[in-house]
Amino acid sequence: MRTIIETNKALLKDKEAKDVDVYLYKSLIGSFINLTASRPDIMFVVCACARFQVTPKVSHLPAVKRIFRYLKGQSKLGLWYPRDSPFDLEAFLDSDYAGASLDKKSTTECSLFLGKRPISWQCKKQTLVANSTTEAKYVAAANCCGQVLWI
Repeated sequence: MRTIIETNKALLKDKEAKDVDVYLYKSLIGSFINLTASRPDIMFVVCACARFQVTPKVSHLPAVKRIFRYLKGQSKLGLWYPRDSPFDLEAFLDSDYAGASLDKKSTTECSLFLGKRPISWQCKKQTLVANSTTEAKYVAAANCCGQVLWI
């Protein structure tokens, strides 16, 4: 499996689809959320699936199952911090303008590296609706700077 999420199929609210057991869906997402502490590669798709915890539908299950298949195929991935790692702090950020098709809010992604090793990462929906790509990037930069200052 090359990607953890289907690139040509958006996760949307699906009012016509059958409901899924909320407890089961929340349990699956909760286990993934715990796993994101050591697997930053699944952060974005877990956040995308977590947006549907209140009213999960059958149409959301393929994305959740795809995370399981990805993890099974990539079981050797993880974090490793050797002693001789450099002590240079670097931050990288990105945002997608109006990427959440439900409410047109952008998503902020920020990763902090100590040397070449990830130490902190975040993926969250912005609290406001950006009017442009530049504004979405500015909000992402402010959020990422806050994370750098916290570290």
